Amino acid sequence: MEPEKFREFMKKGAVVCVQLTPFKEDEDVDYEGLRDNTTWLVEESKGEPLVLVPVGSTGEKYALSDEEWKKVVRTVVDAANGKVPIMPGASHSGTRVAIERAKYAQDIGADGIMVVLPYYHVPEEEGLYLHYKRICDAIDIGVMPYNNPDVSKIYMKPHLLKRLVDNANNIVAVKENTPFIPTLYEHIKTVGDKVPIMQGRGEWWFAATAFLGVKGYISGYANFMPKICFDLLRAGLNGDFKGLKKIIEEKLDPYEEFIAKMCKKYGPSTTILPYPYVSSYMIYAVMKTTMDMLGLKGEHMRLPLLDLKEEDKKELEKIVFEKLGLNKVK
Repeated sequence: MEPEKFREFMKKGAVVCVQLTPFKEDEDVDYEGLRDNTTWLVEESKGEPLVLVPVGSTGEKYALSDEEWKKVVRTVVDAANGKVPIMPGASHSGTRVAIERAKYAQDIGADGIMVVLPYYHVPEEEGLYLHYKRICDAIDIGVMPYNNPDVSKIYMKPHLLKRLVDNANNIVAVKENTPFIPTLYEHIKTVGDKVPIMQGRGEWWFAATAFLGVKGYISGYANFMPKICFDLLRAGLNGDFKGLKKIIEEKLDPYEEFIAKMCKKYGPSTTILPYPYVSSYMIYAVMKTTMDMLGLKGEHMRLPLLDLKEEDKKELEKIVFEKLGLNKVK
C-alpha cells in the first residue's frame, strides 16, 4: 500500500493490533503458532479496518535476535497475504540499524514500519529529528513514529513532530503514548490535519479521548477479541459515548481489574518512572494466557518477563468466558 493511500486508510479509523510473539516452553519462537494466530485474526477481522504490527513492544521485540526478528516479520507478511496492512516494529536506538530493518521490511512486502523513540542514550532534538528523517528518506513505505516515553525515557514534543511531518512525506500516522491528555490534544491540533494521531495506550484511553479526534487506537486485546475492539472503535468514531461506556464497564473493566491485580501481586516493579507510566508488564502474560484458553497460541514469555502462574488462571478463565463472553476458536 502506497504511503498516501495508507495515510488515508488510517485517517478513516483503524484498530492497530500489536501482535504477541508466542514462545514455546523452551523459549524458542513458535513460528507456526504465530502463522496460525495471524491467519485467524485476518479472517476474523474480514472487512474491518485492521493493521497488524508484529515485533513491537508487545511482541517482546527486544528479546529477539536479528534472525528471529526477520523470520517473525516474514511469517506475518506471508500469513496475511496482502489482506490487511502490515507494519512491523523496525525500531533500534542506532539509526543505521533501524534503517537496515526498515529496508528489510520494505523488501519482503510490508506496508509500513512502526519506529519507537530511540532508547538508551538520550539524543538532542536535532539527533532525534534526523533519526526519523533518515529512516523516512531511506524507504518508500509508510512510517508510524511511536512516541512512547515509557520505554525510551525521552519524548518527541509537538513542535518537533510538526517539523518531521512537514519534511517527511511517508509518515502515515503517529502512535501517541502520552498519559497527559492536554499534550495529546496539542499533538492533534499541531499535526492532526496532516497525519492521524492514534491513541497508543489502548482501549480505555481511546474511549476517554475519542472526542479529541484520535483516529483509532493500538490494541493488544485485538489478538484475541477483535470484534469487541472494532465495536469500541466504531462507538468512538461515531461519538456514541453511551456505547463506549457500556463496552468499557461491562466487558473491559473486569479484565483490566484482573490485570491490575496481577501487576500488584507479581510486583513490586523495578521501574523508577513516576505514575502514571507503566509499572508492570504482567499484562502480556495475562493476554498470552487468555489466548491459550481460547485455543490460540499465546504460550510463554521470554525472560526477564514472567509467565502467569497456574494458581491465577482459574479466576482469569471465569472473566474470559463469562465477562468478556468469548468463545473458543474452532
